[in-house]
Amino acid sequence: MSSTQAPARSAAATQRRVALATVVGTTIEWYDFFIYGTAAGLVFSQVFFAPAGAEIGLLLSFATVGISFVFRPLGAFLAGHFGDLIGRRAMLVLTLLLMGGATSLIGLLPTYETAGILAPILLLVLRIVQGIAAGGEWGGAVLMAVEHAPRDRRGRAGAFPQLGVPLGMLLASGVTALMTGVISPGDAFLEWGWRVPFLISVVLIGVGYIVRRSVDESPVFAEMAEKKQRTKVPVVELFRKHWLLVVLAALVFAGNNAAGYMTTGGFITGYATDPDGPVGLDRTPVLLAITGAAALWALTTYLSGYLADRFGRKRTYLIGYGSLIVTVFPMFLLVDSGDAGLLFAGLALFTFGLGLAYGPQAAWYSELFPASVRFSGVAISYALGAILGGAFAPTIATALVQSTGSIHAVGVYLLGMFVLAVAATVLLRDRSGIDLGVENQAEQETGATVLRPRRKTLPQPSGAPEPGMIG
Repeated sequence: MSSTQAPARSAAATQRRVALATVVGTTIEWYDFFIYGTAAGLVFSQVFFAPAGAEIGLLLSFATVGISFVFRPLGAFLAGHFGDLIGRRAMLVLTLLLMGGATSLIGLLPTYETAGILAPILLLVLRIVQGIAAGGEWGGAVLMAVEHAPRDRRGRAGAFPQLGVPLGMLLASGVTALMTGVISPGDAFLEWGWRVPFLISVVLIGVGYIVRRSVDESPVFAEMAEKKQRTKVPVVELFRKHWLLVVLAALVFAGNNAAGYMTTGGFITGYATDPDGPVGLDRTPVLLAITGAAALWALTTYLSGYLADRFGRKRTYLIGYGSLIVTVFPMFLLVDSGDAGLLFAGLALFTFGLGLAYGPQAAWYSELFPASVRFSGVAISYALGAILGGAFAPTIATALVQSTGSIHAVGVYLLGMFVLAVAATVLLRDRSGIDLGVENQAEQETGATVLRPRRKTLPQPSGAPEPGMIG
């Protein structure tokens, strides 16, 4: 083996290990997060909020889904601050343990019938812990993936942590479908079966911990630490210099997140299985339809990484949002049909745009922010986008259906979110291939939006897209 082949193979092996660690870890964490949303749509209104009645109980149940998003920025601030100070890997391990521990404890909670008001209070506290963990998780995972990758493969590398969302959703809905259809059907699911998916998280934590501990620290952070170029208070510098970038990046994500939480937040699950509603399907076929749609979502998310490297992050995003705009009303028509097969067809149609408007986000966010505040920038933008988009989307959707009697009002709400996200997307520049290292801080500091001039364009290696030329 030649001297040049050995480092190349070593780098490739490192990238594969990082890809595995990010996709396994994010899948486990989002399984934990989504299993809550699924249970909120199916059983929490009866188990924890029964005295409020069916309609108010469902609203309260979805409200606890949204409350966790309010605490995501706290997790993003903390993880961003310490991630830019002490490293990406440490934050990844900590957020995994927080998320998994809270999820497992939810599976052990007493119900309202046995503990009274204490039961929903404990549920809310553990959901807040999940929100803090989710706020810190994403930034660390995407930076580990993107900062390890060659500049012409960042879209594909960044798609791996993005896959954790649809794969986590697939796992959560699949496990729940197994419980409702095979292991604990009918009343058994309400009595004890809903707890099992939460308790499974204990095993998943162990797997995720081993995988994430095996990954080396991000090379960009290692360089920052070696040269002692870490910022003392990254969050303060972020908002002092880059507040507009944070706002625009958050809005770009808000539309996609609102769309995703129609399913992952439990709204479609609750709406389609409501025995008094217009659809009235059984739990298991609805969960299977969502599981199948999540698998397609994962495929389009991964595909979007290739498209982002080939055509640019911005163009891929705009194609994705265009698809969402075109399919939002047909999707709800198919959901309202009362047929499980058509429900799956509607969700599958919708998930094509979801994947294209989500997969490139890791690479694009990483290339928007300068190295010294990158963890803080991507984590806080993501958390704020989640609040604006998905935090109370299931609650808003449920309230719209209850007040108007039509699911199509939810389509109008989502359409408004998509238009807002497209406007923000247009105002950001595509910086595919920009040097992410600390030595290139000066170029990274300027020109991320079309409202501000670019400092300069550095020569790129052959075959790599020229930064700023797309969009």
